[in-house]
Amino acid sequence: MSDLRTELAEALDEAEWEWLMPHAKRDAIVMVAAGLDLLDVGVAIAQDDTATVQGWISQQQLFKPSPAQLSAWGSEPNCRFKALIVQPYVLVQLP
Repeated sequence: MSDLRTELAEALDEAEWEWLMPHAKRDAIVMVAAGLDLLDVGVAIAQDDTATVQGWISQQQLFKPSPAQLSAWGSEPNCRFKALIVQPYVLVQLP
């Protein structure tokens, strides 16, 4: 597991909304609530830890962005996010 965590940690980055828009168009953006560690979420998804991921979804800590959020970010293309790609998803979190 530590190798996966290290690999994901190296992929963790900041991204502007403009760079994330193509992923939003293919419905691949998953929002991660501020209280969660983006790296922990990435590891859980990569390891197919369904129980943990479902728990976060049911607590609304993992969710798809709303049309209103997408629209707001579209009008601010320089809005920055913490981002982590875990195929086929792009996990994002507002800093």
